[in-house]
Amino acid sequence: MAVAGRENLDADHVARYDSKEDAGAVDEVELLKTVGLTSSSVVVEFGVGTGQFTLAVAPQCRRVVAVDVSPPMLARLRTKIDAANLGNVDVVQSGFVSYEHFGDAVDVVYSRFALHHLPDFWKGVALARMHRVLRPGGVLRLWDVVYNFEPHDAEARIEAWCATGSDSATFEPLEDGWARWELEEHVRDEHSTYTWVLEAMFERTGFAIEQAEYAADAMTAKYVLRCI
Repeated sequence: MAVAGRENLDADHVARYDSKEDAGAVDEVELLKTVGLTSSSVVVEFGVGTGQFTLAVAPQCRRVVAVDVSPPMLARLRTKIDAANLGNVDVVQSGFVSYEHFGDAVDVVYSRFALHHLPDFWKGVALARMHRVLRPGGVLRLWDVVYNFEPHDAEARIEAWCATGSDSATFEPLEDGWARWELEEHVRDEHSTYTWVLEAMFERTGFAIEQAEYAADAMTAKYVLRCI
């Protein structure tokens, strides 16, 4: 809970999250179909949040385990699951380094904008644990705030990113989009790392990179990783 992120434990933030952040969930499901997702797949999502991806993938697979540490996020997710009448979603209050999997082997692990909450040592532990729950040949889809630049470029890159946030005279969150102070808070208080650090962790924990996509602003990366 200590690294869950201040905002993710805030019920007001949870209530406006879907207007602030679009997970592109339908496109993500279509991508996963091209790398192995089928109607018989078991999927585990870490850092499920309000469940945009979980609700999109549930009708396309056999079982989804939706994992998050935040009680308000999980409460919002359960409301959505009930409204959608989904019977194949298990909601688990847990985290990357505490989740224990039961049941059939996992075909797909999914995580978006969550791993950065862990310091690098614990990222490595988390990746090893995700590898452990995946079947051989299974897929980890990871999308996160990851810095694709060299340390000497950090000041300019971070300033350019923070400048994309809306200026605000107060520290009140925006109803949609992100304020500059929220982006600054991410850099200051959370644990995004460099692509070349994270990718070395993939290799050390038993993953092969099948796809890597880096944002033009060098601030986010998307990976398809194969469990070997």
